[in-house]
Amino acid sequence: MPKAYWIVHVTVHDEVRYRDYLAAAMPVFEKYGAYFVVRNGLYEVMEGATRQRNFVIEFKNRAVAMECYTSPEYQAAKAIRQQYSEGDFVIIDGAE
Repeated sequence: MPKAYWIVHVTVHDEVRYRDYLAAAMPVFEKYGAYFVVRNGLYEVMEGATRQRNFVIEFKNRAVAMECYTSPEYQAAKAIRQQYSEGDFVIIDGAE
């Protein structure tokens, strides 16, 4: 079973309150064994549009990635995130 990834692009509207999301989400990521492959690094837009922050988060497989996203703990964190940012979010399988 291939690894799975969250690919997330975010524009933050309230930097101070966005920290509340991070505080709520980080324990959830730890619980589900998430590994940050990309965490808001320096980037250049080569084509198309982008957002202010970019993340690639690796999970053991799609089932774990989905379980993390749909968990009550992450849903609570997501509600905070959505108050202070907007973004694009996909879950995708890695190459086998």
